[in-house]
Amino acid sequence: MYHRYAIYVTADPDTALAQFGAEWLGWDSATGTAVTQPQIAGLDMPAITAAPHPYGFHGTIKPPFRLAEGSTPDALLADLTALCTRLPAVTLQGLELARLGGFFALVPVGDETALADMAAQVVQSLDHHRAAPSQAEMDKRRAARLNPQQEAHLQRWGYPYVLDQFRYHMTLTGRLDADTRPTAQAAMADRIVGLPLAPFTIDALTLLGQDDAGRFHQIARLPLAG
Repeated sequence: MYHRYAIYVTADPDTALAQFGAEWLGWDSATGTAVTQPQIAGLDMPAITAAPHPYGFHGTIKPPFRLAEGSTPDALLADLTALCTRLPAVTLQGLELARLGGFFALVPVGDETALADMAAQVVQSLDHHRAAPSQAEMDKRRAARLNPQQEAHLQRWGYPYVLDQFRYHMTLTGRLDADTRPTAQAAMADRIVGLPLAPFTIDALTLLGQDDAGRFHQIARLPLAG
């Protein structure tokens, strides 16, 4: 049914944060349905969210991968479930809106050590389920002019931005031109007022699958119980 899998942080579906993310991006990965985006003067919402839209509102822990030969979706879920029973919840000081290069995201405030440690454990512990990326996928990543450590991670873990190169973020836009950024930033800043962003507790990990249309669907949201 799914050709790639990923492990993300997703907001509890019953929260205002999850509703904001689904409406802003136009895709609810929990229900697997498209959501009507807000109409904002001066913004082409489908255009500015086209890149993150198929993934839904999330923070990446283990990026999308195809299953290795011999692995199955059930085996991956079983191993992730077992791992989550050993991993403790992580509480961050909070999240804030930031521009990362040309796009906007919610990023952590304060010490991220516990989050980085948790992400590293997930990447390493479940890597036997990951098929090696194709040469085309490797070349696409290298187009970003990777540093030597990122290149090493790409070869070993199939993705350059893991372990010491990991930077947690919950993407809200694709790359925006300079004229669009101020309007988009103001609209996002207005809409996150009142959301429960400080402190921000990660108390579950979610396994998602990518369908043939490229959209991700939540398979299981698993509590961190360590």
